[in-house]
Amino acid sequence: MGLSIGIVGLPNVGKSTIFNALTRAQNAEAANYPFCTIEPNKAVVPVPDPRLDKLTEMAKPQKTIHATVDFVDIAGLVKGASKGEGLGNKFLSNIRETDALLHVVRCFADENVVHVDGAVDPVRDVGVIETELILADYQSVETRVARLGKQIRGDKSLQPSLDIAQALLDHLGKGKMAVEFEDHKTDAAVLMFRECPLLTDKKMIYCCNVDEAGLQGDSEAFLKIREHATLRGCDTVKICAKMEEDLNGMTEPERLEFLKEYKVVESGLDQIVHTGYHTLGLISFLTSGPKEVRAWTIRRGWKAPQAAGVIHTDFERGFIRAQVIAYKDFVEYGGESACKAKGLLRLEGKEYEVQDGDVIEFLFNV
Repeated sequence: MGLSIGIVGLPNVGKSTIFNALTRAQNAEAANYPFCTIEPNKAVVPVPDPRLDKLTEMAKPQKTIHATVDFVDIAGLVKGASKGEGLGNKFLSNIRETDALLHVVRCFADENVVHVDGAVDPVRDVGVIETELILADYQSVETRVARLGKQIRGDKSLQPSLDIAQALLDHLGKGKMAVEFEDHKTDAAVLMFRECPLLTDKKMIYCCNVDEAGLQGDSEAFLKIREHATLRGCDTVKICAKMEEDLNGMTEPERLEFLKEYKVVESGLDQIVHTGYHTLGLISFLTSGPKEVRAWTIRRGWKAPQAAGVIHTDFERGFIRAQVIAYKDFVEYGGESACKAKGLLRLEGKEYEVQDGDVIEFLFNV
């Protein structure tokens, strides 16, 4: 399994610039006018993981495979997008299947950079986007209610589905997000959300695009967005899109020195990936051998057989046990043989809960 993130926001808030920086490729046009992005931009990005680099250095495998994140950048949304204003609504379907949304919010003033509403107001901007997402979901659920209303005439068993869809429609109609729906975990609701993915049911990460000065402290605009995110139970990241753009084309030593000058610990990509993993409850386990070193993404709390199934369904079906070494021990003692000699290689069964950074070899029989 991988991580997929859809990027949303008003036009001209830095979405495409951030997309370019995250993917380290200028494949999303960026310009100082609304609706610059007229087609959805998509990119698959390797997840930075120093642990994988270290295992590669030790094992010298034929290939190294990182976990990946899919980024999807759509046209900026504007007030009225759900009714056809602007271009953003046309592409909302491209992000319905993503795991989370990265909501880019402009948190700096610059008279040389046009704002679609004439002036920077992060709280207002967030409200515009969230309202449009709710309205888009309302239309989706309204269509579902109409369809179920017709189908139920010949199949009365659909009544619970219609009831839950109507209740959700009423909920969205009050300007509330689907994630706040009280009956979210009933069987009928779970089925509906699976068959009809909703934008406001997704995890949200608020990405505050600040200027260079904003990296050195917390501006009032940033603090307001962070407060809003906290109230919603969401995470916040702070990124200077211009600085991230400058990182493109630099070597790794140059990048690290550049970040150090700005007193920034992590690049934007690192921040967003780590926050995305935290937001969605994801971790990585590692496999290491002469043919391949690889990171595998799973959900926190998964048992060993589930994790094995990410590699191949046969591994889960025929699971016998897992040979597990903690990453720290694996590196400190130089690999599997030394760890086994010191009693640091553990044999774990079906109830073992895989930990982030576990170096694992699965034994199976089918």
